[in-house]
Amino acid sequence: MTTTAEPRRGAVEIRSIDYVPLAERHGKLWHLGPLWFMSNAQIATLAVGVLGVTTGGNLIWSLIAILLGTAIGTFFMAAHCSQGPQLGLPQMIQSRPQFGYVGAILVWLFAYLQYAGFNVFNTLLASDALHVNPGGSTKVWLVLGTIAAAAAAILGYDAIHRMEQYLTYGFLVIFGILTIVVLTLSYPSGSFSLSNFDLTPFLLQFSVVAGYQISWAIYVSDYSRYLPPEVTIRKTFFWTYGGSALGAVWIMFIGSALAAWAGANFDTIASLKDSGDKFFGGFGAIVLVFSALGLLSVTALNMYGGSLTLISALDSFKKVRPTLAVRLGMIGFTALLSLAVAWGASSSFLDNFENFLLLVLYFFIPWTAVNLVDFFIVRKGHYAIAEIFKPDGIYGRWGWRGIVSYLVGFGAMLPFFSTGLYSGWVANAAHGADYSLFVGLPVSAILYWSLCRSIDTDRERRLAEEQADILEREAMAHERTEG
Repeated sequence: MTTTAEPRRGAVEIRSIDYVPLAERHGKLWHLGPLWFMSNAQIATLAVGVLGVTTGGNLIWSLIAILLGTAIGTFFMAAHCSQGPQLGLPQMIQSRPQFGYVGAILVWLFAYLQYAGFNVFNTLLASDALHVNPGGSTKVWLVLGTIAAAAAAILGYDAIHRMEQYLTYGFLVIFGILTIVVLTLSYPSGSFSLSNFDLTPFLLQFSVVAGYQISWAIYVSDYSRYLPPEVTIRKTFFWTYGGSALGAVWIMFIGSALAAWAGANFDTIASLKDSGDKFFGGFGAIVLVFSALGLLSVTALNMYGGSLTLISALDSFKKVRPTLAVRLGMIGFTALLSLAVAWGASSSFLDNFENFLLLVLYFFIPWTAVNLVDFFIVRKGHYAIAEIFKPDGIYGRWGWRGIVSYLVGFGAMLPFFSTGLYSGWVANAAHGADYSLFVGLPVSAILYWSLCRSIDTDRERRLAEEQADILEREAMAHERTEG
């Protein structure tokens, strides 16, 4: 196979849901580290780390729950990221081989709701932080923040990677100082006593952390798909896992510590500022401004991924030519939607955020199980990629195996749900403890593997080899047309 076109870099990205040809693959594997480190190192992640303490747990057991939740949740997220270089596709479009050309809309709907939800929470937090310092109208900051995030999303893949790298350097300095300050704070008696264990807040903290990390899985390979496949699955996994886990644990530990220190007076923005000002007056303001920048960078990731998911969904009903104009239109729609919801949102942030995170966990546990079993066990990373874009291709319109496995796994989790919106009978009997993660994953994974025993994967591999040259030529033709 020969390709002559040079990779297109530095300008506005033209690709969206289409395959990235080998001639356009570029970037360094280590770029995944700062991208996923900084994606986690922001105030929304800090808010995840406070829930164990604010619901009655002590500090040491909340920190242990954060560590375990991050270790488990990030495993699935990093495994999804390793798919990107091997397939050259965005994350959500990869659901078609499991759920079908039309059936994948089931998970795309939940994915898009997640993007919109996180954007609302992120822009609200960022505008609140900037309202405190440097000051001004929350609504004005909300609009300006949305515009800035949309601009980064429009520039696309390379710009987002560079943005997160620069922010990582700033974080290491500013939050390194803040961490030293937090370690010197005075904490209530019993904060570090291992004998003060309460299962319910421990499992709540564990579940929301695991869910938060798994929630990245729906777009994680969007940001690795331009890497060449030679980077290998293992190295892609470890760079993603290391960056994401370090960022999550670091900032959640700070959140949990601040919640224990502030007690009943805890407020995400105010406590962060007050702790920073203990270094010197005004340092808290610097922390807030930088934290807002981190939130807006993540909002850009959500707008970018949300636009890809929306294009994928539209393409399932009517074939969409993935042009730059289409991508810009979907980013604009996603930005306006999140801005409209954030504009009229209520002030009860933490309660809503907790419920939202648990719902994200519930919706995506069965999906992550199906998708990873398909990639690593059933098809072992080999897909006829051209068929993914054909309504009547070999993967069909409805992937009954994936849909059945998803629905059965989700149904098996229902008795174990524990949220402010709904609690299952097992969760009620366990005094609010949430075990749904430990049910949904194995049920969906084992069922899907069992149902896929009859798939002729050798036929799919042969078809992929036959279509490889055509796939590359058509992808390069699209680049020339749009470029």
